Parts: sequence; structure tokens; C-alpha cells
Amino acid sequence: MKQRILVMNGQRIVQSEFDNQWTTTKVGKAGQLQPGIYNLSAAVPASKDKTYDGVVLHCDQEHLYQQVGKICIRHSAHDFSKLPAIGTHAAIRYDANQGTAAQEGVNRGRGVKR
Repeated sequence: MKQRILVMNGQRIVQSEFDNQWTTTKVGKAGQLQPGIYNLSAAVPASKDKTYDGVVLHCDQEHLYQQVGKICIRHSAHDFSKLPAIGTHAAIRYDANQGTAAQEGVNRGRGVKR
């Protein structure tokens, strides 16, 4: 089954292809995702000896998808005790086949710095 993510107007639309027609299966907030079309079917499997730094596109029962540069990476959801939030920027790495995601903090300040 083919899947894709459409991001537009601050919304993240998950679509699946059934009988050669795209059907919307989920709609949610886009978070830090840039507008565009993300093809989840073309995702590259993650290598457990690397660290992947990018935005989390989608999570389901089997996989976690992450945009790293121009490449979509597919992680096994079973490798994580806690999955990162969709639309957040995370650095994902593996220790003893266990995935961990360090999410980037949001800087919130007041006023103008001089």
C-alpha cells in the first residue's frame, strides 16, 4: 500500500492509495513540517549505526518516518519505548538496538535583544 503526506496551510494530511485513488486517512497539525508532498512509500530503512537529525513526519503501529534533508527515513516503531511527537525536530540514534529520540527544545524569549 502506498502512503504519502501532504502538508499545506499548517495541516498534515495522511493519504493512502486504494484502487488507484488517494484517500485521506488522517488530518492533523503540521508542526515544524515544511509545505510539500512527502512520499512515505519511498522511505529508506534506518541504519542502526547512524544518527538521524530531522523532522518526524508520521508514526503508525509499525514504523516511524523522519525527513532527513531530502530523504525520508523509515525506523521500526518497535525499537522505541517512547515515540517522538509528529511534527517535531528530533535526533534519533540507536544504543543496543534501542532507539532514542532527543527532541529539540523550543526557544521562547521575551522582548528584543540588543
